[in-house]
Amino acid sequence: MLVILGYIVIVASILGGYLMVGGALGALYQPSELLIIGGAALGAFIVGNNGKAIKATVRALPLLFKGSKYNKALYMDLMALLFRVMAKSRQQGMLSLEFDIDNPRESEIFSSYPNILSDSNIVEFITDYLRLMVSGNMNAFEIETLMDEEIETIEHESEIPASSLTMMGDGLPAFGIVAAVMGVVHSLAYVDRPAAELGMMIAHAMVGTFLGILLAYGFVSPLAALLRQKNAEKIKVLQCVKVTLLSSLNGYAPQIAVEFGRKTLYSTERPSFTELEEHIRRVKSPTQQASDSNA
Repeated sequence: MLVILGYIVIVASILGGYLMVGGALGALYQPSELLIIGGAALGAFIVGNNGKAIKATVRALPLLFKGSKYNKALYMDLMALLFRVMAKSRQQGMLSLEFDIDNPRESEIFSSYPNILSDSNIVEFITDYLRLMVSGNMNAFEIETLMDEEIETIEHESEIPASSLTMMGDGLPAFGIVAAVMGVVHSLAYVDRPAAELGMMIAHAMVGTFLGILLAYGFVSPLAALLRQKNAEKIKVLQCVKVTLLSSLNGYAPQIAVEFGRKTLYSTERPSFTELEEHIRRVKSPTQQASDSNA
């Protein structure tokens, strides 16, 4: 929604200012130059990317027009889920997590948080490393190294669509110049025409430069920047899971481990200590509540 709003502001500001000085909108309508610029940019995009990168970019585009799902509510649910998993492993042993790991959709813990369960990346990341922790064949340092490698791989893979859009955005002004030069060349073929008519043809040719710059810095490059921001949010949630699980693996109590994870979050999504504590207290299972009362 914000993307569409931003585009409206861009177009309204530029065309509004143009009309204020008495410009004619018809002069800006040059479909041939738009074809040259858009077609050349699309061709360069195809040449500069393999099939995987092209598919990844196409899949990423619809996500740009949706709001972020990584908000405070999701992170609080994530912290609560991890707390319950770690508390269960402490009370009943790591082997008690096997069913939850192998069948997260049927797990009482995971199914309590549908917004987490709907994100396959988060669920897979959690269950994969819980499975390694259950096996007991790897120490905390080895698991941390493996987590870092996987997060780096995901980060690199997520950067591909943003890099592709950046490359396209960088090329659009140049293709705008190409369209303008071709228009000027065409206009100069009619140099014997009256000055007013020749001037109009050259003015139409210069629209190519305008379109190239506008499409680059007003439409395509901002999408690349937005995509990088969304990728950073996706990576941050994995880093939060990483820190929380490693803290538990290093012997910290579940309450302390989730506090480690909370500290890794951005300030805009990070719940306060009290908010998280109250949320975790509300979602404790009956078994956990009973054990707390006995203690």
